[in-house]
Formats: sequence, structure tokens, C-alpha cells
Amino acid sequence: MRYQAVTRTFLLIAQILLPVMAKAAPLADIRDAAMKEMIGKSGTFVLICSSTNELVDSNPESSSKPQPPCSTFKIWNALIGFEEGLIADPNEAFYQWDGKTRPITAWNRDLSLRDAFQASCVPAFQELARRIGEPRMNQWLGKIGYGDKNTRTGIDTFWLPSPQRETLLISPTLQAKLIHQLLKGELPFSAPSVAKLKILMEIRKTTLGTLYGKTGSGSLEAPMLKIGWLVGYAESGGETYVFTCQLSGAKASGVEACRIVEAVLAKAGIL
Repeated sequence: MRYQAVTRTFLLIAQILLPVMAKAAPLADIRDAAMKEMIGKSGTFVLICSSTNELVDSNPESSSKPQPPCSTFKIWNALIGFEEGLIADPNEAFYQWDGKTRPITAWNRDLSLRDAFQASCVPAFQELARRIGEPRMNQWLGKIGYGDKNTRTGIDTFWLPSPQRETLLISPTLQAKLIHQLLKGELPFSAPSVAKLKILMEIRKTTLGTLYGKTGSGSLEAPMLKIGWLVGYAESGGETYVFTCQLSGAKASGVEACRIVEAVLAKAGIL
């Protein structure tokens, strides 16, 4: 009787777990999809499977090259703001528009924290960086190990690329590894702060999973050399897939990086 009870328990657990396990995408499928999407493009796609720590890398040379993080740094700017008690809730009033009309229409109004993050409102997060201040920002970048930790260009511009100034640099691989560490609880951020960040980062849900991320776009030294990022993760079938997509070129943008990530994850059966 005892043996039968144990057997029934084991079968019940298997019935629950096996469908979830079956949904995990093979890394070979992800690698094939990434290589196809990156054909003819300058840049890289990096993915880490959280449960196994296995890594997919479409272009190791590009993945190891440090680049300006652009607006993907808003992930860490927001987290530091949460930890320092400067912001408390994703839906709280966050940015009061100064009345100055800017090219991106979504910036020309008062914004909640979530709205500012989704609209990638640069002036809103510049103000947050100023509130954090240089000493605390430098301390946090050291704790995280965020790229070369270079903030010398200024507390509210160091992550934004410009031909006229020096910029903090971080590689696509390190971008992915830091998100991986964050979700594993291996960085010095509290669970409530990470939960609030998750609300900010949600991009969309499908029947298969949920995509979280932050885009980034900017221009490098040459006038026609642009950069585009999507840094984030996807939850699907009981698994978490952390990724970075980084593009360089005349047509590179965060929007294009997001399109590539969504295509790769869809072809791999994750989204």
C-alpha cells in the first residue's frame, strides 16, 4: 500500500511537471532562429537559459565588444531608484513635463513611472539620475559590475552616446549576464524592487509566454552609424530565457532589435 501511494504521488507530480517541461525550447532551435534573423546584420543575439545557464551567441566577436547602453540603462536607473527609496510604485506620478516640446510626442506630458519607462522618456530618467547623485550611482555601478562604470561625462548623460563625449560602455554578453544574475537573486537588489521592475519591463503576452525588456537607440561616432538594443527576458513553459539583441548600422534601432527578438522567440516556440 505504501509503495502504491508513493507511485501515485510520483505519477501525479509527473502529470503536472511534464507538460511544463515539454514546452522548454531546445537551444538548437533558438540558435538556428537567431542565426537566420541576424543574416546580413551587424550585431549579435545572446540568450541564456536560466535553469541550465546554457548560452546561445550568434556572434561572439560582437557580443564581447563594449557599446554605449543607451536607454537600456533605464533598467538599472529604475532599480537603483527603487532601492534608494526615491520611487515607490510603477504607477506613481513620476515626471512633470516642463512644457518644452520635444520630438517624441509621448514625452510632452506628465508621466507615471511606468509610462515614462515604456515611452523611454530620457528627460524623466535624467532627473532620476540627478536625484540619485554621482556618489550613490557610482557605488551602485560598482556593486553591479556594470560595464566600465564610467560616469565621467556627467550624472545625467553618461549612458547616452554622443560623438562629442565619452560614454559608459558595456558588452552585449554582460548585459545578458547581469539580467540573468538579477533574476537569480545574485545581485544586491530586493525582491520587491525586482517585482516592480518586472511591471515596468512587460512588453507583451502571448498564449505561450510573456516578453519583458527595454529598448535602446542612439548614434555612434559616424553620423550614419546607429546602435539599437533590446535587453530583457521571456517567461515561457516554466522557463526563463534572458537575452540581449544589439545592432549597429545605418538602420539599427531598438525597434528593429525588438522585432528580431520577437521573431527568434516565436520561431523557437517561446512566444
